[in-house]
Amino acid sequence: QVPLVESGGGLVQPGGSLRLSCAASSRAFGITIMGWYRQAPGNQRELVAVIVGGGTTTYADSVKGRFTISRDKAYSTVYLQMNSLKPEDTAVYYCKGRRGTADVWGQGTQVTVSS
Repeated sequence: QVPLVESGGGLVQPGGSLRLSCAASSRAFGITIMGWYRQAPGNQRELVAVIVGGGTTTYADSVKGRFTISRDKAYSTVYLQMNSLKPEDTAVYYCKGRRGTADVWGQGTQVTVSS
């Protein structure tokens, strides 16, 4: 079992919405979930949104005003609400956490925006 488990991806039409979840599994002891990255075919993995500390958030310019990152009170699940989706949002979305100084990644969830 992987420490971070993503869900909520799928196929959606342009202008639609999806909500991604990243949950800490039983193997996630000591991991702080940081946020979301994405990787489209032929592209490098890029930051989408992160949430740290008391709730400070950072977004990629390309998703500002459309995506919202949040987390539950236990800090065990991080969400990414994606609205007004565009075809260029199509990618595999990865949840990223940190254990000490080491990055920990989920297995990824595919998001496809197409008519």
